[in-house]
Amino acid sequence: MSAGSERRAAAPPGMVPAPRASKVELRLSCRHLLDRDPLTKSDPSVVLLLQSQSQWVQVDRTEVVRSSLHPVFSKVFTLDYYFEEVQKLRFEVYDTHGPSSLGCQDDDFLGGMECTLGQIVAQKKMTRALLLKFGRNAGKSTITVIAEDISGNNGYVELSFRARKLDDKDLFSKSDPFLELYRVNDDQSEQLVYRTEVVKNNLSPVWEPFKVSLSNLCSCEETRPLKGQRAEGAWAPQCLVWDYDSRGKHDFIGEFSTTFEEMQKAFGEDQAQWDCVNAKYKQKKRHYKNSGVVILADLKVAIDFTASNGDPRNSCSLHYINPFQPNEYLQALVAVGEICQDYDSDKRFSALGFGARIPPKYEVSHDFAINFNPEDDECEGIQGVVEAYQNCLPRVQLYGPTNVAPIISKVARMAAAEEHTGEASQYYILLVLTDGVVTDMADTREAIVRASHLPMSIIIVGVGNADFTDMQTLDGDDGILRSPRGEPALRDIVQFVPFRELKSASPAALAKCVLAEVPRQLVEYYSHKELPPRGDSTHAREAGPPERAGQPGVRPVSVSSTLEVP
Repeated sequence: MSAGSERRAAAPPGMVPAPRASKVELRLSCRHLLDRDPLTKSDPSVVLLLQSQSQWVQVDRTEVVRSSLHPVFSKVFTLDYYFEEVQKLRFEVYDTHGPSSLGCQDDDFLGGMECTLGQIVAQKKMTRALLLKFGRNAGKSTITVIAEDISGNNGYVELSFRARKLDDKDLFSKSDPFLELYRVNDDQSEQLVYRTEVVKNNLSPVWEPFKVSLSNLCSCEETRPLKGQRAEGAWAPQCLVWDYDSRGKHDFIGEFSTTFEEMQKAFGEDQAQWDCVNAKYKQKKRHYKNSGVVILADLKVAIDFTASNGDPRNSCSLHYINPFQPNEYLQALVAVGEICQDYDSDKRFSALGFGARIPPKYEVSHDFAINFNPEDDECEGIQGVVEAYQNCLPRVQLYGPTNVAPIISKVARMAAAEEHTGEASQYYILLVLTDGVVTDMADTREAIVRASHLPMSIIIVGVGNADFTDMQTLDGDDGILRSPRGEPALRDIVQFVPFRELKSASPAALAKCVLAEVPRQLVEYYSHKELPPRGDSTHAREAGPPERAGQPGVRPVSVSSTLEVP
């Protein structure tokens, strides 16, 4: 189920559609859940809720995993991800007593967790503790959410399996078989793709057809294993067949090996069947052949064209290039850049982007040159930065999340190299223009604390109408910023300004507000390092305001103007 698409109004006739969301799949698992059943283990399911207009609205619900305190859910949640919005999610885990996948009032609450979709996308795999009412921990219970973007991989496959002559594991009846498909990730971990329903008392079951994205099934790599074990230096893909047990202790029937490529080829040749093999039986029984046969009854591949990427040519976009009026990014860039360039001797500026898919492979990057020249990311003057920005937008796919730490760390490395010269004659100003709340807050705090020892300042301008409350944490005006490890910043080097508060101000007033703290930050650095003023800093003295002339270490400033292209 997709959530959030109703928030985008249709574009007027003849206009390019408004920026749309990326598609993200979420997979869930839990560990160490509370046991609420006196005779058996809990039967957990997870409810996903999305906050809309200050109300929690149920989006979807997983299947029920019977009698398990460590469930891995087959159900995949598909959500629309808007990088420019804070999309608050809540996951609630219940011990389910009603029909499968349908909640009832008698369900026992096992714990919940709140976060934003941006946080999950940024971390890709997030594990959080489950909390009961009033913030109490639900024992050692945790929930893990794995996010995978499927925007660029819009293929789906519908599969239908059946089996023949499976082993009978039950004493007084026949087996109750179900099938699980796994894939192997790049880190060699195994990921559940799908779990079929249980077919009761049947050794030749026919399972219901099911549809999964190619991204979920094999990351759109047709030769990727569907579950693996190391065998002679290669991955031997396998799928598993079980005999269901109501107490959660399922009996293993057998497994078979395949890839999606092999599935397609075998199905096309009408040979899509595999021996279901139990390795223990094969070792013990001399004439053992198999524990049944699994047959691919149907395979259909389809393409979903509903997902699309944002288009900066649309007037709804903050990146819209209006021929008559600069957008907020350009207004902030020009106002601040024209002041800063007076202190840069060569008038060349590093211009970087983050949070976009870039050519040629369109992989997400949080550190790329907007002139697409990684060997020389500098632009000639502020006008050169403006032109590079305008030329960059049509070539990238706007994405996210808003990860700022990589950019700060890159500029910090340049500042550290300057400091190692022993005189630190260049002081770096990092200008970050962003329309999203920082999603890698912990890493950003760590990077800022490290950078506070270096010749650099950071100016963050928040563009648009996002909730920038958390950004105030980075600005040390209300107290000393500390890293997640508790290390304090040596000095306050961050200035945060929400552009909307100065939108109607003159460019001079905007620049004055944004750059107000830079002189003090610069003086604090050179005073702490006990570096005296240099006699050859005539350019700075001539260009700078009188009160700043001759201050310690005022040299032609190297300005790194960093643009977010989310």
